[in-house]
Amino acid sequence: MSSLEVSARGAAADAITAHVPTLVQDEVASRIFAQDATLWGKAAEEEAGKRLSWVGLPRSSRPLLGEIAALREELREDGVSRIVLCGMGGSSLAPEVICATAGVDIVVLDSSSPDVVRRAVTTHLDRTAVVVSSKSGSTVETDSQRRAFEAAFADAGIDATRRIVVVTDPGSPLDAEARGAGYRVINADPDVGGRYSALTAFGLVPSGLAGADIGALLDDAEAVADLLAADDEGNPALRLGAAMGGTKPLRDKLVLVDAGTENVGFGAWAEQLIAESTGKDGTGILPVVADGEAPDHTYEDANVVRLVASTEDDDVETLADQPPRHPDSIAAEQPGPADETREDKAAESGSLITVAGTLGAQLLLWEVATAVAGRLLGINPFDQPDVESAKKAARGLLDQAGSSAEEPAFVDGSVEVRALGGDWLGDAHTLPGAVSALLEQLDDTSGYVAVMAYLDREEDADLEQVARTLFDHTGRPVTFGWGPRFLHSTGQYHKGGPANGVFIQVTADPEEDLAVPGREFTFGDFIAAQAGGDAQVLAEHGRPVLRLHLTNHHRGLSQVRSALSTSGA
Repeated sequence: MSSLEVSARGAAADAITAHVPTLVQDEVASRIFAQDATLWGKAAEEEAGKRLSWVGLPRSSRPLLGEIAALREELREDGVSRIVLCGMGGSSLAPEVICATAGVDIVVLDSSSPDVVRRAVTTHLDRTAVVVSSKSGSTVETDSQRRAFEAAFADAGIDATRRIVVVTDPGSPLDAEARGAGYRVINADPDVGGRYSALTAFGLVPSGLAGADIGALLDDAEAVADLLAADDEGNPALRLGAAMGGTKPLRDKLVLVDAGTENVGFGAWAEQLIAESTGKDGTGILPVVADGEAPDHTYEDANVVRLVASTEDDDVETLADQPPRHPDSIAAEQPGPADETREDKAAESGSLITVAGTLGAQLLLWEVATAVAGRLLGINPFDQPDVESAKKAARGLLDQAGSSAEEPAFVDGSVEVRALGGDWLGDAHTLPGAVSALLEQLDDTSGYVAVMAYLDREEDADLEQVARTLFDHTGRPVTFGWGPRFLHSTGQYHKGGPANGVFIQVTADPEEDLAVPGREFTFGDFIAAQAGGDAQVLAEHGRPVLRLHLTNHHRGLSQVRSALSTSGA
């Protein structure tokens, strides 16, 4: 039986006490599951009215199970043992955590890097099937990746229509094109937004084809649906949503710590859901996926979330029948002094949330809780206006592909340094000096640092460690995102949330560029335009951006690691 636990202490517990009774009185939980689009105000009503079908997915997605199982067997008979997913944002993050948790392999291609795309299309192509996922059917990254695979299959004498599966909304441009070309097409529920689509065809098709038990995933979600729909003070989603969005003053940073959860990589999925749903209108909640152990210290504007292992012998009915818990009893549930963890110590004078549950249950839990937090924050949790602005800027730069790039402020060794978003660089003329100048713009009470790397997240994976080092040096939250995938996640918060971030962008020329078949631009042109468009929109919003371009990948990356690991100390 699936289980869910949400407990809290400090400011998070106070927020639960302050807001959950009103949420229950307003019947927020049952109204979400009744798909009441009025919960987030008049301005959000139109968008919410076509984005709430996710509440019924544990049941409505059942017909997909047989179709996916039959397709998997057909592919297996065709010699397929490797599944590649071409998708962005919610189309890629949910399958990634589903497959990692299930212990099955899937290759997630959510990059425009020529080197990353080339590796994906040249590795074991003879036993590869590709899932192309795009809700709108017009996602340029996914379209470009599909074209690359079509060309590779053709060159290898492989029938692409037997190896490419398309997942998209009914009636999208991709839907019509793919069906006309003879591809297998599986339509997703059009009334579910991308970041809420984990239990639609977008999450289930690639995961099921890779070998994950998607039936069990739906079982776990369905087992908690009635609990999460209950107008009851013990409802875990109301408690979590109140803790996330109801602290006073608002703790708008949410530090996600893997404290033993079986849900591998869950923080990255939750990061996208929360950041893109709440980061707008100058407010929002910034998720910070902690690297390694929790810090010895935290900050007064943060909730620390411990993601712990689920208790298998807890069943949902027992939890649902429990009486509402008073903050005193919540605090009493926490470990005693002898059992205190680093996370507990970090939150002793702050705010701590502990969450446990199986993957299917937690996917639904966090979706409901994020919708609840959106109501408390007074924003529309279903739109993403600033994601679209960055896409538009990237398209504009792509139209100018081949034109001269803006001259760097200076060059230090193998790194070109550019500064955008204000006259903050001063007289800095070295890379460490530029990093220090940027960090001087950091608000030490509410600010955060975002490191955005348009590089190869497999080959350059150790760069992520600089986030922890910068946190230790600055005492402020630091997020790390691989471009362009973070554009569909924290990218919305960067531009639409509070104007208190400072940004470090790292780019590089590819080892070898790669043409996009049938297009006038290359993958190298495309990722450069994505990085440039993102920096441009950030600067237009008055955010300081330090752009670091590696002219020699190995030497430049070593310089960047060194500068980010020492500056601000």
